[in-house]
Amino acid sequence: MLGPRRAWRPPSKCCRPIRNNGSVTDGTTGGDALRLMAVHAHPDDESSKGAATMARYVDEGVDVLVVTCTGGERGSILNPALQHRADIEANIAEIREAEMRRAREILGVHQEWLGFVDSGLPEGDPLPPLPEGCFALQPVEVAAERLVAQIRTFRPHVITTYDENGGYPHPDHIMCHKISMAAFDAAADPDAYPDAGDPWQPLKLYYDVGWSRDRMMALHGAMVERGLESPYEEVMQRWSESEEKRREPKITTRVPCGKWFERRDAALIAHATQVDPDGWFFKVPLDIQRDAWPTEDFELVRSLVETSIPEDDLFAGVREKALA
Repeated sequence: MLGPRRAWRPPSKCCRPIRNNGSVTDGTTGGDALRLMAVHAHPDDESSKGAATMARYVDEGVDVLVVTCTGGERGSILNPALQHRADIEANIAEIREAEMRRAREILGVHQEWLGFVDSGLPEGDPLPPLPEGCFALQPVEVAAERLVAQIRTFRPHVITTYDENGGYPHPDHIMCHKISMAAFDAAADPDAYPDAGDPWQPLKLYYDVGWSRDRMMALHGAMVERGLESPYEEVMQRWSESEEKRREPKITTRVPCGKWFERRDAALIAHATQVDPDGWFFKVPLDIQRDAWPTEDFELVRSLVETSIPEDDLFAGVREKALA
């Protein structure tokens, strides 16, 4: 049973816009602190995708905002210890909101809700229709306005989101991609969404790669070399079966963040209904992860500044202009 629908609110006071009489400004404005916006579909996505990168940037003084498109109301309860509990099922919306509060405190980020309703992950053959009024059924041009308002308010230099397949083909992840692409351009257009704040032009847009075949193979190999059982055998089999349906990511940017893997895992575990703390995600010791794959990876898809590929910093090409 779904909890009450979360009403959309204007961006919070901590992220109020600086008015500029309607002219377009961008991240090349001198003297700005660096700002990163990560756009995600559900609470918990921010902690499993790019979380260590965000924690690193927070510790380095970057202002980081997570924008969460839905409340995750239709998410399954994946923690075996919490399954089949009527009290959790009846209050899942409020519980997931509380989990999000804890996770953002651990990561040190700001967070805003767009207020859309989770679409759920349809299963079956044929797939059932998506529920009426859900996020994935919103017109892109309508849903994008809420994200435009967040962009114009927070004024990020860099935005991260998902690729056209959503990272994996959940309808909310795919919709998250669509509105992110639309909002990146619309936020700078003074004729688009005139009631959503003064125009602002972000400088770079990335896809969060998350899991790549190379990363999974590296971690799998590292476990096997040490005589340890790899948790990736089954995952790799599923990956192979779906490989022809997905494109291999073009990794352009690898952000070293191994020192922040503990924060990443703590934030994810804070989403207690959504993860099994004994599950495969946590099976590889952190020292092995830091040795075999100490980065989080991204694909640069839009840039209005000059940069050199490969990168090791989402703000490559931005720092010089934004902090001049």
